[in-house]
Amino acid sequence: MTLDLRYPIGPLGTPAPSTPAERSERIANITALPGRLRAAVHGLSDSQLDTPYRPGGWTVRQLVHHVADSHLNAVCRLKLALTEDNPTIKPYEEARWAELPDAALPVDVSLRLLDALHERWVVVLRALTPADFARQWTHPEGGTRDLDILVATYDWHGRHHTAHVTALRERMGW
Repeated sequence: MTLDLRYPIGPLGTPAPSTPAERSERIANITALPGRLRAAVHGLSDSQLDTPYRPGGWTVRQLVHHVADSHLNAVCRLKLALTEDNPTIKPYEEARWAELPDAALPVDVSLRLLDALHERWVVVLRALTPADFARQWTHPEGGTRDLDILVATYDWHGRHHTAHVTALRERMGW
């Protein structure tokens, strides 16, 4: 854990290609994310859910909806890379998505979405061959990436945002 409230598990950095064991651990973390995030927000009141996880940051509610939005995009990117040759994906304005009306819904809506989405996502991830993990896609701002990097990124992403919630709970004594 770090003292920087933006990066409670440290910044992502540049993920390196995975060994089979690392890849397996990352997929296990992606598998576990819905339950871990659900446990992190369990029992929080609406007032607590509407508390920013850091000064100037999203509320816990917005953060949960953001994870669902982001992981939905990740699955689309995965499927595009598996079915097209080096597709260029469309980035999205995640901060603006967090301001849309659905970001005010109960968090259970996005937790249920994450349950179903991750169930499907993990079935695909576990079926991939080493060659599949090398398949590439292009982000217009971030350049060409492979599926191994996508898995590493979203493993970190889920743990990162779950730690935002658990660190807030610890600081606030919730």
